[in-house]
Amino acid sequence: MPRFLTTFALLVLFFLATGLTLLAQADGAGGAPADPRAVSVSPSASKEEVQELRNEVAAQQQTIEELKAQVQRLVQTSGQKEPGDAHLVLANAAVASPDSAGPPAAVTLDDLQKQIEVLQKKAATAGWNGEHFFLKSSDGNFTLMPTGYLNTEYKFYKGDAAPPDTFSITRARFGVQGNYGKQLDYAFLFETASALTIRDAYVDFKPWDGFKIMAGQFKLPFSQEVGTADTSVAFYNRSIISVLYPDAGGAFRAPGIDVHGDLLGGRAQYWAGLFNGQGLLTSGTTNEPEVVGRVRFSPWKNSKDSSLKGLSFGGSAEHSRSKGLALEQSFSGVVNDGTYTFFPQFRINGGVARYNGFFSFLRGPLGIRGEYAQLLQKRDNIGSLTPGGVGFNTIPGVVGKGAYISLVYLLTGEREPENAIPRVKHPVIGPGSPGESAAPGWGAWAVKFRYSWLEGRAPGSTCDATTIPACPITPAIVAPFSDHTDQFTAGFNWYLNYWVLVKSDFNLDRLRNPSVQGILPQNYFVFVEGIQFRF
Repeated sequence: MPRFLTTFALLVLFFLATGLTLLAQADGAGGAPADPRAVSVSPSASKEEVQELRNEVAAQQQTIEELKAQVQRLVQTSGQKEPGDAHLVLANAAVASPDSAGPPAAVTLDDLQKQIEVLQKKAATAGWNGEHFFLKSSDGNFTLMPTGYLNTEYKFYKGDAAPPDTFSITRARFGVQGNYGKQLDYAFLFETASALTIRDAYVDFKPWDGFKIMAGQFKLPFSQEVGTADTSVAFYNRSIISVLYPDAGGAFRAPGIDVHGDLLGGRAQYWAGLFNGQGLLTSGTTNEPEVVGRVRFSPWKNSKDSSLKGLSFGGSAEHSRSKGLALEQSFSGVVNDGTYTFFPQFRINGGVARYNGFFSFLRGPLGIRGEYAQLLQKRDNIGSLTPGGVGFNTIPGVVGKGAYISLVYLLTGEREPENAIPRVKHPVIGPGSPGESAAPGWGAWAVKFRYSWLEGRAPGSTCDATTIPACPITPAIVAPFSDHTDQFTAGFNWYLNYWVLVKSDFNLDRLRNPSVQGILPQNYFVFVEGIQFRF
């Protein structure tokens, strides 16, 4: 009787292994086991065909579970203690691995157990997917993932009239994201470091790769630097030219809608949107929405051997209108580390135009990025909005321009990603990165350098009644301003694992022609030590 049961168990295992092999072949030779609940069909497939395929896959999954239970009971009954002692040779094993030499590989009960566990993980409705915790409906159409990140820093300043040294929490954000069906993504993100504020709240409808629609509140598609996720920026602060980007005072976000898409296999991308142009949860002030357009090209993205495979470049433009009666002002002149204000703010009224050009080059552990931005904020009919300034109906506009170039190099061999955290090969703590082993080590180390410069100009004007009848009797003068500053940043990043990062930045800020009372042209030294945790 035990021999009969053992023979029966082996037969069951044979049919089970054959079924698993057929499933693997359906997923593609050499590929990872597919999600048993995710069925790929052609666009022309009917709803009935899709549902029929899903029912078949669900039935196969149930059969696997029943066979697994039967095998375990039979093995126990036959007195076999070590499942690994039983072996099956698949008749089609050689077909599955045509490049291998020698006889077909033996498949053990342990091997089958591992394959079953993989299928179970794929079909799980809750757990950890390597990136986030998740909850998922049984059919896989609805997914909910809690997300969040925390940034803390310590700043040490050296220079006359510099701010005091301080610890601070710059970001403490929590939210959820996921999908509803295959064509609709959503996200909600809240800031909790100070007052509770909504940062992101949007839905992204994706009927085709080349045409997608996003609506709600989210980052404006203008700058390469802003398009990089907050947790993926190599430096603790974005560059000093970020004050020129749209809605810089509102974390570069505003309510609106845009269309975007990937063309030519991802070698070209585009964005075009309409926004309020006033920052977070703020209504527009004029009848002209903020219009933003952006394009990005990666001509060699799909080339296998080209040295330019990692090169991308593009540009963007923005147009909006300011309203002096709404007390709107020109861009902020406070540098990104808060050391000083290099340029004052002025009352603005009229058209606003921004232009931007950018590039990035990624090759192995090396990442080089650069960006140029220019801003014009008009001051039309501004005189009537300021006391004693009725003679100045129009004053030349405020101009800001600047650029940066940065370099990041991973010393420990990881690849520099386009918009993500490097996949740490040997974490100091915690589990391994998705797709990497959990072999412990010293984490990943990166060195970094960035140079950026920023200029602000506000031309002056003179109004004299002897030459301009509309001027007041007493001549009036609007003083000109032309100030600029630059910054050198160097440091290193220590990735303890895929989710914990220590950033160390040293800034040399050079202030020239300062506009702030009591501050003389000089150099400032700023050390920023930050810790980032995300999930």
